[in-house]
Amino acid sequence: MDRVAALTALTAPGEPYELHEVEMYGHVCRAFRHAPPTLRHLYDEARGDLPFIQYEDEVLTFEDAWRQAARLANLLGGEYGVVVGERVAISMRNYPEWIIGFMASTSIGAVAVAMNALWTPDEMAYGLSDSGAKVLLCDEERLERLARCTDEFADLAVLSVRASEDHGTGARDLGMAIASCSEDMPMADIHPNDDATIFYTSGSTGHPKGAVSCHRNIISALLSWELDARSMALMSGVEFPVPDQQPATLLAVPLFHATGSHAVYLSSYRAQRRIVSMYKWDVALATELIEREGISSVTAPAAMTGDLVAHARLSNHDLSSLLMVGGGGAPRAPEQVRNIDQQFDNARPNTGWGMTETNAIGTGIAGDDYAARPESSGRCSAVLDIRIVDEGGGELPTGSRGELQIRGASVIRGYWNRPDANAETFVDGWLRTGDVAYLDEEGFVFIVDRIKDLVIRGGENIGCGAVEAALLEHPAVSEASVYGVPDERLGEEVGATVYSAESVSEDELRVFLQTRLARFEIPRYLRFADSPLPRTASGKILKRQLRGEAIDALAES
Repeated sequence: MDRVAALTALTAPGEPYELHEVEMYGHVCRAFRHAPPTLRHLYDEARGDLPFIQYEDEVLTFEDAWRQAARLANLLGGEYGVVVGERVAISMRNYPEWIIGFMASTSIGAVAVAMNALWTPDEMAYGLSDSGAKVLLCDEERLERLARCTDEFADLAVLSVRASEDHGTGARDLGMAIASCSEDMPMADIHPNDDATIFYTSGSTGHPKGAVSCHRNIISALLSWELDARSMALMSGVEFPVPDQQPATLLAVPLFHATGSHAVYLSSYRAQRRIVSMYKWDVALATELIEREGISSVTAPAAMTGDLVAHARLSNHDLSSLLMVGGGGAPRAPEQVRNIDQQFDNARPNTGWGMTETNAIGTGIAGDDYAARPESSGRCSAVLDIRIVDEGGGELPTGSRGELQIRGASVIRGYWNRPDANAETFVDGWLRTGDVAYLDEEGFVFIVDRIKDLVIRGGENIGCGAVEAALLEHPAVSEASVYGVPDERLGEEVGATVYSAESVSEDELRVFLQTRLARFEIPRYLRFADSPLPRTASGKILKRQLRGEAIDALAES
C-alpha cells in the first residue's frame, strides 16, 4: 500500500483518525473529527496509575499530575483571579512543576507562556511585559534573574519552584501555596479555537515574537504524528506494534521548545508514555538512563543525537531498548542518519521539519525512506498543505526551488501584539516559512537554503539583526554583520565581522555582550575588519561575502 492509500484508509469516515473540515481563523482546513477538543480533555483522558513524570528519584503518575495540576488551577483561579484568556508564564528547567504549571493553566482556559529559560534579565522582562502575564512560575535561577530586571512588575504574582529564598521578589513557594487547595479541577468554558499557548521564537530582527496557538492547533499536531506512525505500519504491511510494557522517553530538550513540549511531553499522554526528565543535556548520563530505565525513544536536535551516537560507540551500556531516535529543530548530516541506523541494535532514525509556528509539525520521514533520502525532511502531514512559490507568490512545479509555504490545522493564529509581523508572515492563510526548498516527484521536501536572516544553533533560532544591534551598542563598533558558520555538532555557530575605528579587543566585546544577549547568542567567531564593511550599490552589507571569508579563514586555521 502506498502512502496516499494508507492515509485515505486511516482517515476515512468512522475511523479513529477521520478528517473533517473546520473553520479556523477565517479559513477552512482539515482536522481530526474524534480528537480531544481541548488540552484539558487530553489530560483527563490519560488519567491513571501508570508512571508519567520521572525526575531523578521523584515519580508522578498520570493521576498524581492531574491532582497537582488541579490544586494549582484552583490557586490560579481562586486566589489570583486568572480567567480564560489571561496569561500564566512558566520559566524554569525541565522540572515536573513545568508540566504541572502547563496543565493547570491550559485546563482553566488560561494561556501558558513558555518562556525561554536561557533569556537574560532584560529578555525575561520583555517576555513578561509583552505577554502581560498575570502569574509567573519560576525556579531559583530565573527568580534571581527576575530580581535583576530593571522593569517593575508590581502586579505580577510569582510562585517559586525549588528555591531557597525569594531573592527580594516576594515570591511564594509553589508547594506551600497549593498544599491546602482542592484536588477537584475547577470548571472552565474552553473552545477548541481558544488561545492555549504562547511560545516565543526569534525573528531576524528585534525582540522575539510570541507565537499564539489554540488547543486545536496543538492537538492536530499530536494526532498527526500518531497518524504518520500508523500509516508507516500500514504501508509496511505489519500490525501497528503494541508494546508489552509501558514505553519510556528521554526528555533532554528544554520544554520551552516545541520539540520538547510537543514531540516529547504532550505526545506522551495518549501514548501513556513515561517521561524521564534530565536537568540538562549530559550524554554520559543519558546513556546510563537509557540502559537503566529502558528508554525506548529519544527525540532531540542533531547535536544531541550526534553526541549519543559517538558516546554509544565508546561506552559499554546496553542501549538495545531504544526503538526510535528522532530529530527536530535542525537538520542532521546524512552521515549521522547512517550512523544511527548502524550503531543501535533496534532503533531507527526519524526526523521532520516544523516550526514553532506550526506546533513542531510539517513534514516527516523515517525508516527506509530516511535512510534512502537523508537530506530530505519528509512528506507533508495529512492535516497540512505545502507549496513552493517564487518571489511573486506563483506556485512552482516539482523540482523548482522557491520559498516553502504551509497552511492547515496546526498553524498558529498569529503573533502576540504583532500585526506587523502577521502581515509580513501570512498570505491568504499561508505561512511564509523563510526556507528555500523543492519537492521531488514523490512529494519529499528538500530544504536547501534560508531566506530569513537567522542562525539555527542546535535547534535554537538566533536573529542576526538582534545580535548586530547588541554589537553596535558598543561605542567603539561602527559596523557589524552577523551570520551562521557551519558547525559539525550544532549545525551552525554564530559568527560576526565588525569594523571599529577605535581599538577594541575580542574579550572586551564578549564581556560587553554578556549583559545584552543570552549566552548561546554571543558570537563564537569574531572577525575584525580594518576598513568599512563591503556593501552593495544600494548600501546593504555583503553578508554572504563576509560569511564566505570567515569560513575560508576557519578552514585555514
